[in-house]
Amino acid sequence: MNNLNLSLLLKASRFRVIPVMVIPVVLGGLGAIVWNDTFHPILFVLTFIGSIAAHLFSNMINDLWDFRNGIDTAAKETASTISTNSGFLANGTITERTFSFLTWSLFAVALICGLILSISSGWLVLVFGGLGALIAYFYVAPPIKFGYRGKGYSEIAILLSFGILPTLGSYYVQTMQVDYRPILLALPIGLLTTLILFNHHFLHWKSDQSAGKRTLVVVWGEKKALLFSKCLFVLSYLALIMCVVMDVFPYYALLALVTAVPFYRVYGNLKSENPSPAYLPLMGASLKATNRGGLIMMLALVIQAILQ
Repeated sequence: MNNLNLSLLLKASRFRVIPVMVIPVVLGGLGAIVWNDTFHPILFVLTFIGSIAAHLFSNMINDLWDFRNGIDTAAKETASTISTNSGFLANGTITERTFSFLTWSLFAVALICGLILSISSGWLVLVFGGLGALIAYFYVAPPIKFGYRGKGYSEIAILLSFGILPTLGSYYVQTMQVDYRPILLALPIGLLTTLILFNHHFLHWKSDQSAGKRTLVVVWGEKKALLFSKCLFVLSYLALIMCVVMDVFPYYALLALVTAVPFYRVYGNLKSENPSPAYLPLMGASLKATNRGGLIMMLALVIQAILQ
């Protein structure tokens, strides 16, 4: 693959947001080291590669079905709407056939990694991976399209897909055990990632509404949805405090609380109704808090593993 094609693939798959999958996978592996004194590098690398491929597949299958369902077209035709898809299908940069081939190629990579890991670590690997694949596909694909129903299904799906499943799955691959601790470990980063995905609906909720995509922002309206965004923000950091209290994270993981500070300024600048560009700083704050907070959480577990 030449550099141009690789660049297109990275943009089409929205590779830049890959940290939201990397962080929970690493946290699960670090949990195995801290709690079980166990770490298998080859299994971790396979988990890492498979999880990234699964995440990129999720991004691309979402774009593919948004295009087929007319969401991308509606976004182009709705004034002030900011699309968060790659735009390659709507603009004709990549044909639907090529885009579909790349999408399912990523799924194949994830499946191969999952099969290998299931042989070494047990059949539950396929359960975790299979649940993630079903969530990714039917988020926007018919006949379920639960991401279009506006009843909170999509938020639960994100918490599972970018929090609990990759963290618990990564831990299980290393230890062949199911434990409550990696589930708790996943909550702070999972909730922060859910906040990213929730906040991004503000950027294009009017085009979603015209295309029949009923996100919670569409169903509730800006005022109520913005209040829920603030509640989700508070829950994310309360989950971190809970994890420290329950000895899942060491106390110095509380340094991640500083990543909440930029949110106060951003929320303070938002009114009950805002143009789409006004939500860009909120998206920026969400991404930075997730990446920086996740980094602090990972470093806290690394330090704990060294000190114990």
